Amino acid sequence: MSEDKDILIKVEGRVGHVTLNRPKALNALTYDMVLALEEALDAWRDDPDIAMVLIDAAGDKAFCAGGDIQAMYRHGKDGDYDYARRFWADEYRLNAKIAGYAKPFVALMHGIVMGGGVGLSAHGRHRIVTDTTMLAMPECAIGLIPDVGGTFLLARARGRLGEYLGLTGTRLGAADAIYAGFADSYVPLDRLEALRAALLDSGDPAVIEDFAGEPPEGRLAAIEVDVDEVFEQGSALDCLRMLESRDEEWAAKAAKAIRGGSPISLACTFEMVRASRTDLTLEDSLKREYRFSSRCMEHGDFLEGIRAAVIDKDRQPKFSKPGLEAVTQEDVASMLAEPPGGDIEL
Repeated sequence: MSEDKDILIKVEGRVGHVTLNRPKALNALTYDMVLALEEALDAWRDDPDIAMVLIDAAGDKAFCAGGDIQAMYRHGKDGDYDYARRFWADEYRLNAKIAGYAKPFVALMHGIVMGGGVGLSAHGRHRIVTDTTMLAMPECAIGLIPDVGGTFLLARARGRLGEYLGLTGTRLGAADAIYAGFADSYVPLDRLEALRAALLDSGDPAVIEDFAGEPPEGRLAAIEVDVDEVFEQGSALDCLRMLESRDEEWAAKAAKAIRGGSPISLACTFEMVRASRTDLTLEDSLKREYRFSSRCMEHGDFLEGIRAAVIDKDRQPKFSKPGLEAVTQEDVASMLAEPPGGDIEL
């Protein structure tokens, strides 16, 4: 297997081992990394000497903080929307391959796990979180939606947690990541290196049980009943209004987060999580996500969201709609219509 400075791909014993290797960039996923990982998975799929795939990341801060949105921004500002469309189409294909991979796929999800990092890990068969894990899908804040299969995962969270997490971008520690269905096992940080060594030595994910334990208590279970009451409403705006009528601390934080997001992204995310509950496959949700992402530069708020959060860092985005009150059903339908040229093939 090839070895590249941004992604290390090698065979160790019976394990295909992938390490994201951009620690200074919080292991943000570049287009070349997407293609390299897909090539490796294709090669290992039918290789009888490979029993398992392990994906981890360099550095202590992050597994993967998301896609390389700065590169997308540069291309988009130059009027090149096709670069991001190709990136997303190929990334979504990779997400689908991970979800359907025939061999055990093990992800060590330490540190920050956001956006594209969720797509590389949470669709795998064995998803391990630890004390430093901080998982979130905060895409509405930058004019995107919880993509990389995020709407599919959110739709399968308990109750109405999917709408809550998708609209607010709430950060989850180990216990809550497991509770919401994004992970399976907790391994204490001081045992993570030993687990990695055992996985590489054995090529058998069954060893995870020898290292797993009970995570420190989370917070989602305590607010789940209230979350369900709020987020069972018929629209994102109705949910926001109910949040703003309540006096609990969690509701105030949720309302503030929603008010700070892109209105069109929020409205579409709500509809997409609801729609994903009836999707039979991840591919169905990915195709719907691509409908939005393929339009989000030209017709949505993605470029402005990235400008405010990452480029200028003024945290004062001027989104296309002044609030959820201004978003119509026609706006949502337009963003989620079949794209020119048809839906992507996965």
